[in-house]
Amino acid sequence: MQLVKFQYNDGLFAGVLTNGRIHFFSAGPVATITHYLDSGELVSLMKKTVDSPTDEVDLNDVKLLAPIDQQEVWAAGVTYKRSRTARMEESESAASCYDRVYESPRPEIFFKATPSRVVGPLNGLRIRSDSNWNVPEPEIAMVINSEKKLVGFTVGNDMSSRDIEGDNPLYLPQAKVYDQCCGLGPAITPVESMPSRKETTIELSIHRQGNEVYTGTTDADEMARSFEELLSWLIRDNSFPDGVIMLTGTGIVPDGNFGLEPGDEVLIHIAGIGTLQNHVIQG
Repeated sequence: MQLVKFQYNDGLFAGVLTNGRIHFFSAGPVATITHYLDSGELVSLMKKTVDSPTDEVDLNDVKLLAPIDQQEVWAAGVTYKRSRTARMEESESAASCYDRVYESPRPEIFFKATPSRVVGPLNGLRIRSDSNWNVPEPEIAMVINSEKKLVGFTVGNDMSSRDIEGDNPLYLPQAKVYDQCCGLGPAITPVESMPSRKETTIELSIHRQGNEVYTGTTDADEMARSFEELLSWLIRDNSFPDGVIMLTGTGIVPDGNFGLEPGDEVLIHIAGIGTLQNHVIQG
């Protein structure tokens, strides 16, 4: 069972996805998912909804939306060894910074997106008009409620302009934060329903004009930090009255000669959650 936010006819709803069917929450047409994330009994509410005679609809008859309301999106960087290597490749002058943050007790944490900058499944993710080297970053996204409790996971795409960040690490906000810079979806899987870290495989596939031009895979067990550790740093001296979504870093980084182009299709599959698919647009 997964929590979804979706559009059906002209309405916005929250519901439970199971076996290809979406069950409307018994509370009726509620456009927000925050209520259920904050309930303290998410799994119980989901089970009750599936077992009750509530309205339901086939998954193919709805449009899935990004599973976000008013939550901020934050991100962690250099949490995988491959990510450390890639960041060091981008900039010789900043190589030691990335090396040190990988080994440091304090992780790299940065603001990624407001809800208006987030796109859901099958929508367009943007590459900057002033960048020539852009890549997707497939990441497990932690879903944290207003009580600062980790309640679920979804798929995230932390789009990145590698040439901008590589030019100067202080340009990180410009490389990361812009319109349509973050993909989330297709659903939220409760913590209790996720596979183990070793079994949580992450796969990236990029298609161009119908041909697969890049593929890569890793798993959450390759992360140098735990979800709990990242969460503890994120909430330190910080409040999130609407909850927060945190991208946890990427272990799949295309080689230096690869960059996204407009029209590319990006598919990120994470075991236990599903596949987030988006196409690429530019400026």
